[in-house]
Amino acid sequence: MAEVSLQGEQRVFMTGNEVCAWAAVAAKADIMYGYPITPQNEIMHYWTRLAPKHGKRFLQTEDEISAGFTTLGGVMSGRKAFTATAGPGNVLMQESAGMAEMMRLPIVYIIQQRGGPSTATVIYAQQETTLTTFGGNGEGHRIVYSTASHQELFDYTIKAFNAAWTYHFPTFVLGDGYQAKMREPLTIYDPETKGKKLVSPEALLGNTEKPERESRHLRNTYNTEDELYEVVMKNQRDWDKMAEEVVEWDAKGCEDADVIILTHGIVSRAALTAYNQLRAEGKKVGYFRPITVRPFPGKQLQEAIKGAKKLLIAESAYGQLMKLVEHEIFGSTIEIVPMLRPGVGITTEELIDEYNKQ
Repeated sequence: MAEVSLQGEQRVFMTGNEVCAWAAVAAKADIMYGYPITPQNEIMHYWTRLAPKHGKRFLQTEDEISAGFTTLGGVMSGRKAFTATAGPGNVLMQESAGMAEMMRLPIVYIIQQRGGPSTATVIYAQQETTLTTFGGNGEGHRIVYSTASHQELFDYTIKAFNAAWTYHFPTFVLGDGYQAKMREPLTIYDPETKGKKLVSPEALLGNTEKPERESRHLRNTYNTEDELYEVVMKNQRDWDKMAEEVVEWDAKGCEDADVIILTHGIVSRAALTAYNQLRAEGKKVGYFRPITVRPFPGKQLQEAIKGAKKLLIAESAYGQLMKLVEHEIFGSTIEIVPMLRPGVGITTEELIDEYNKQ
């Protein structure tokens, strides 16, 4: 690993997993709990190299279930704690994510998606979109940033810690195996020197530094349906208010577009290049990308598609993004053109070919 520094700004050439480790340092994370699984392993490896130099800690647990719950323990003790996983590990961590939703614990998960179901491949997919946005047995009270580049992995990992500790909902950085393993240039930095304030953690239990604090009774078990209903609805109201503040998207050329290409994550890179090439040819094409897939920018998408005839949805899964879109634009008469490639990358050329068929 290159000897780099967060002093000022520095151009670096890294793998995505290395970027995530550096971003956690930049966010002033205290400890990572984790268990190995490809393609996120190197987040753990790089973190253990950085930890001694920056006063951080690491604990490898016996499996992903314990990694999720020990991370919650770190959070409750007032530490900026995080974990990272992929595929089957993401499945196992949903129990801790559900507990974090119910108890409003600011945990951060970094997910580098791999192909599924089950063990499947260790390479790449966007097949963990549904799992990450609505996993578990709750209502999906969580924040999910879908990244497309190494720069975004760095920026949104920092943002994830801030969002988690501001709103006290579990927060996910949804990457993928391609981002995890490939190298590309980016700028790393100390966010505070750029005027980005980092939210400080606070012990949720056992805060001996504030003996006058109000007592807290964190619960994830309720005796009656009505009691549970009141808690969940309060969380829903908090989530709805938060959603308006954290939702992010990118839209280009939708005002006069006949066809809008909609993608998320790394597929958006191919979509943006396709959009630029088609626009250069005088084609009336638009580009829309949800950056937060939870909360989803539904109102913004409804506005973007008002004058369009078709919505071309491309994803490396079999309709997981499309289901989110259909829910958000329910009642719209726009024709949806699916380009569904589970576990397979999508290129600019393939998107242009699909556009030209319309």
